[in-house]
This record gives sequence, structure tokens and C-alpha cells, in this order.
Amino acid sequence: MKLKIGYQELIAQAMEEIETVPLLQAKDFLEDPNTVFVDIRDVRELEREGMIPNALHAPRGMLEFWVDPDSPYFKPIFGEGKRLVLYCASAWRSALATETLKRMGVPAVCHLEGGFTAWKKADLPIATKPQKS
Repeated sequence: MKLKIGYQELIAQAMEEIETVPLLQAKDFLEDPNTVFVDIRDVRELEREGMIPNALHAPRGMLEFWVDPDSPYFKPIFGEGKRLVLYCASAWRSALATETLKRMGVPAVCHLEGGFTAWKKADLPIATKPQKS
């Protein structure tokens, strides 16, 4: 089966439309109360690899629903006007998700260069996934 467009082209197109935040700039955002890191990876990835400290876990499959105030699944943190820094393992899913949120009208959304894999490789802070109470 030949597709009209493959995942690599989708990612390349998204990258042309979105803001990518370099690792060291993102590290500075850790102390910014107006920035929320949003981890869109599967929960098993968080449990296995850890996550950026204080990041919000928003599974990729629910992200659009959590962001939309008209959705029954809306999460108020997404309506606070804070900068959202999305990330996944390799910056592929986050590129596509960032493009989607930008298309939806989310004003301050970007994604992390290289994803969590690059974050870990740069020896930047990592936290364990918080346990549900």
C-alpha cells in the first residue's frame, strides 16, 4: 500500500510550522511559573524512563480533548494561558501534537528539541513518575 504522505513528511511539515525549544532554553523554563512541560508519552514510558520534573502527563490520545474548553474532558491547566512545552521520546509525536494544538488556537505552544531522549542524554533533571493517590 502506497500512502499519499508518510510519517516523515508529516513531521517535516509540522516542524516548519511550530516552535522548537532548544534543551538549554527549556532547562531555564523549569523555574518559570508561566511554563508547563507536557509529557505526551504513554504512561509505561514515564514509569520506565522518568520524566521532566513537575511535568504534566497528558497522554497523546487525550491531548486535544484536555485542551478544548468545550470538551467534557477539559483540564483547566490548559486554559491558564501558560506556555506549553510538549515533549515525547524523540520529538516526533510532540511535533505533530504541537502543530495540532497550534491549529486549534492554543497561543503559546512549542515542543522540546530532541525530546526526552535528548534531555536525558544532556544529563538534565529527571523525576520519577508520581504515584496516583
